[in-house]
Amino acid sequence: MENFALILIFGALFGIIIQYARLNKYDVISAQALLKDNTVAKTILLTIGLGAVLLSIVTGFGLAEFHIKPFIATGIIFGGLIFGAGMAILGYCPGTLAISLGEGSLDALIGIIGGLLGGFVFTLLFPALQHILGPDLGKISLYSVFGDFTIGYYIVVVVVGAIFTWLAFFIHKIENSTDKKWMISGISLALLNTVVFLSATTNRPIGASTSYPYLGDLIAGATNNTYFEKIQTPGHWELIFLFGAMLAAMFVSIAKSKFRFRLIYPNWEKYKGNASSKRIIYAFIGGFVLIFGARMAGGCTSGHIISGGMQIAFSSLVFGLFMFAGLLITGKLFYRQKNGKS
Repeated sequence: MENFALILIFGALFGIIIQYARLNKYDVISAQALLKDNTVAKTILLTIGLGAVLLSIVTGFGLAEFHIKPFIATGIIFGGLIFGAGMAILGYCPGTLAISLGEGSLDALIGIIGGLLGGFVFTLLFPALQHILGPDLGKISLYSVFGDFTIGYYIVVVVVGAIFTWLAFFIHKIENSTDKKWMISGISLALLNTVVFLSATTNRPIGASTSYPYLGDLIAGATNNTYFEKIQTPGHWELIFLFGAMLAAMFVSIAKSKFRFRLIYPNWEKYKGNASSKRIIYAFIGGFVLIFGARMAGGCTSGHIISGGMQIAFSSLVFGLFMFAGLLITGKLFYRQKNGKS
């Protein structure tokens, strides 16, 4: 197992970067589901665009390795849709749950509890589900297509990276926003993930969702099964990583006198009212659905879309498309005001 302190530091840096651009906030993510705030989309696009080039360079020099997620078609497609739906309802993703909990968000705590149950239920159903999640098309990526780090490969990587980066700034231009924090966070996430990938550090990508079935199974004592054996190593790593992110968010929010215990945020109150019971129920359901979808697909926003996107893994790019489809469709249906306007 890698150095505990190093993983904790990486997690803390991740938490600070996410918190800086408010990417963990319920109001920001729920607004993304309504296309009223594209901070999340812009940051992800910029991270992938820059990160794809950086990671290809260090991997080409033998300083890191690719960790491509297999293209398990049914799991990627339906898992992506389910994950996006859970993300819209909950207003968090697996990594931002821990960060927001560090700031005192009680709905994030409820979402984590729902996620732990979702992970545990997935473990129970895995023997039956693994037969219907396929077909497994293998670990397909831009690198696997070229077969080596050729000049042609690097040209295509630069072109793909430029397209993702252009999309991020194109969306920013359309929004006519003056906020530049997403740019700093996008660049920082690309740099951080590249460093985490290095063989000299942890030799693995950033991830979050595997920690939920790992911890859920430990709590339930369901460790004597093939799925737990499969996720034990990455799950332990991600649990330490997210603990670091949570601690950093807590220290920063306390230092800035912004730590608050809070259950309901303005965007939820605007569309769903201020009843605590309603928010608790939907946060729990959202967390359950979010993690169950993530495990179907084999990853989440950080482990699949960002880390996989930086590797230009086809499974991750397709997951990202279906995740955003699920997010936007659910956002449109779920966040409806009584007068029918959103």
